[in-house]
Amino acid sequence: MLRVLAVDDEVPALEELAYLLRQDDRIEHVTTAADGVTALQDMVQMIGGGERLDGVFLDIRMPGLDGLDLARLVGGFPSPPRLVFVTAHEECAVQAFELEAVDYLLKPVRAERLSEAVRRLEAAANPVPDPGQDEVIPVELGGRTRFVPQQAVWFAEAKGDYVRLHTVDGSYLVRMSLAALERRWSDAGFIRIHRSTLVSGRHVSELRFEGGRVTLTVGTETLQVSRRHSRQVREQLVRQHRGVIS
Repeated sequence: MLRVLAVDDEVPALEELAYLLRQDDRIEHVTTAADGVTALQDMVQMIGGGERLDGVFLDIRMPGLDGLDLARLVGGFPSPPRLVFVTAHEECAVQAFELEAVDYLLKPVRAERLSEAVRRLEAAANPVPDPGQDEVIPVELGGRTRFVPQQAVWFAEAKGDYVRLHTVDGSYLVRMSLAALERRWSDAGFIRIHRSTLVSGRHVSELRFEGGRVTLTVGTETLQVSRRHSRQVREQLVRQHRGVIS
């Protein structure tokens, strides 16, 4: 069970956030603060008194001590709580993840999106050891079997009942649905950018916005991101790359 602090200078937004958090069975206790200075004082008192604080849901634009400055101060604590930013300002995402935020939510906050943030907070507060295993996909090539490691795959394209895996060495056709591959590889950093395309976040070097179109560079290829997936793709990539994408 998680103990969290919610911080926002807009009282209606703070009350709504606290209400939604209290409806989540994974949340044990919610404390609120209406400005950065009060939040900092509360955290010092709580942690100094031996009270557990697992996470802080933090607005960015606040008078006086804003959310980013508060996050930098929190980062200096001996055992800092995890941070989830909740803001109306999309442009601060890179700075937020440079501060090792667990998640970045845009207002108005949807209950299902907040639930996902709580899941990530819970996972960060109780990390599971990484087995360090890299899945290998066997590919039949005219009487030979080629073993393609997951980490070598740039992206995968849906081709009817098959998926084409693109790597630096070439592409390989595998009898599998893209949806099944996404379920297997989502925890390894693979991201759906289009209904027919799944990319490896580790191989993405650039995300670009031009004339209403969103594209990304993966390996030596430039791929288009569908409008439906663009926000989620950006959030996931910024989280993975910790400020490489701007």
